[in-house]
Amino acid sequence: MTADQVRGGSWDVVVIGGGPSGSTAAALTAQMGRRVLLVDREQFPRFRIGESLMPATYWTFERLGFLERMKASPFPRKHSVQFFGNDGRTGVPFYFSEVDPHESSVTWQVDRARFDRMLLDHAQSSGVEVRENTNVREILFDGERAIGLRLETAGGEPYEVKAQVIVDASGQTSLFARRFHLRRVDPVLRHGAVFTRFRGAIRDPGIDGGATLVLRTRTPGCWFWYIPLPDDEVSVGVVGPIGDLVSRGGDLQQILDEEIALCPALVPRVAPAEQTREVMMVRDFSYVSTAIAGQGWVLVGDAFGFLDPIYSTGVLLGLNSAEMAADSIDDAFRRGDFSGRVLGRHGERYLAGMETMRKLVYVYYAPEFHFGQFLRRHPDCRMALVHLLTGNVFRKPIDGLFDAMSEFCTLPEARRLDPAGTDA
Repeated sequence: MTADQVRGGSWDVVVIGGGPSGSTAAALTAQMGRRVLLVDREQFPRFRIGESLMPATYWTFERLGFLERMKASPFPRKHSVQFFGNDGRTGVPFYFSEVDPHESSVTWQVDRARFDRMLLDHAQSSGVEVRENTNVREILFDGERAIGLRLETAGGEPYEVKAQVIVDASGQTSLFARRFHLRRVDPVLRHGAVFTRFRGAIRDPGIDGGATLVLRTRTPGCWFWYIPLPDDEVSVGVVGPIGDLVSRGGDLQQILDEEIALCPALVPRVAPAEQTREVMMVRDFSYVSTAIAGQGWVLVGDAFGFLDPIYSTGVLLGLNSAEMAADSIDDAFRRGDFSGRVLGRHGERYLAGMETMRKLVYVYYAPEFHFGQFLRRHPDCRMALVHLLTGNVFRKPIDGLFDAMSEFCTLPEARRLDPAGTDA
């Protein structure tokens, strides 16, 4: 038997990408008794942005059997989120336990390099075969149905694997969405992020020390995240219209320094701190795909869609999409039907939750909107708002909240999947 034959072969499920959504989809399908291969082009651990979790991730961690690993981790506990105006003032923190005193109302601030490695290791311990430093060179089709991948080792050796189902968790690379031209960029949320880390920055005392802080700057449409991490580090980044961030000229360090100076609530927090990383920039364009599955394939996480990071939805949406996809995949095997209709049966439910958070993003960027002012006018909306900030977009109905918020901006029309694209 050749080395290529040993590496190749047939699998029930092949997952492209070892981030949170890929590791979760792989682990769950393996726990359901499927033979699963996961491939990633990188070697873990590797740096990723997106460190703040939402409390509703608890339920996926519990189902995965991953909860105890999180409890034993060094990651700071996150009890709340706080929003600051561009004058430096803050309102009352939104404590997640307001809606439920259960331990699920406290979550974590994670170093993504460590967290993603932990999830990948958990997938492997669940029975998944993991291959890092492995590139996807081609998707293999039999007619319209995806049947496998042509892969390449770090040494440049090609080989093929076959699968009943391919899960695309390749992030913003999104191999299937690009192939079938599925991606649609949000015309309003075209943002970028410039970010770094500091050591020794000021944190609030007690349980507020692990809070996510969202701080507006005096630049219209721009805000900072401030996320406490292990080892006395804090992740700090500014998000704003990408044209405004780059049009002023100067390097990334200059852009960041200028925006910090325009953020009164941030200046004293980082004044005593040491910057520990080179400044980086990513495009934070929000987008969604017109189909979530097709014949023999399904999209999860950022491969399907991405939402502005203002509410830290990235990992939550990735985990939920992976969990829903795993159930659809299990249903496909039980039926012997690997059509997009079956593999994507969860699509409308998942997209509806994503669209709920998208409305809340639109409201935040409305020039006249401030959480304190909104709640003074609509105190009855507080619990619904905390439910959203907790990430309960798939578990709790949100009644009346957006009717009240529509006073501040025109909310976007909900997007729907294209039924014709399901089995493209």
